[in-house]
Amino acid sequence: MSYKLSGRIKLIGETVQVSDKFLKRDLVITDESSMYPQFLKMQLAQDKCGLLDSYKVDDSVEVSFNLNGRIWTNPKGEDVFFTTLDVWRIDKLSTNNQTSQEPPANVNVTNSVQIEPQEDDDTLPF
Repeated sequence: MSYKLSGRIKLIGETVQVSDKFLKRDLVITDESSMYPQFLKMQLAQDKCGLLDSYKVDDSVEVSFNLNGRIWTNPKGEDVFFTTLDVWRIDKLSTNNQTSQEPPANVNVTNSVQIEPQEDDDTLPF
């Protein structure tokens, strides 16, 4: 499922070669929509790592990402669960917090950070 988040860049990590076939780059977005800021770590992988090259810390951005979860069984036989926010698009917001493009009709863009599904799914996860 795809989501969008608007916020301010707190950290842009270096591209890391995790294995011979996998590159990743971390991004931390500050959610300033509440009294206590939240720092959301996201990941860009493979060819998406270069998307961050034209951004800097403190830029206001809108990030499109997928929420992914997986399970891994460690050598002790214990299951370990991972959740990843995989970024696939990033757009700079202008100084008045509006994107240069018209936002989709189903997304409310305001001064606060919003995470909203981009597709409707009537099935329940349980």
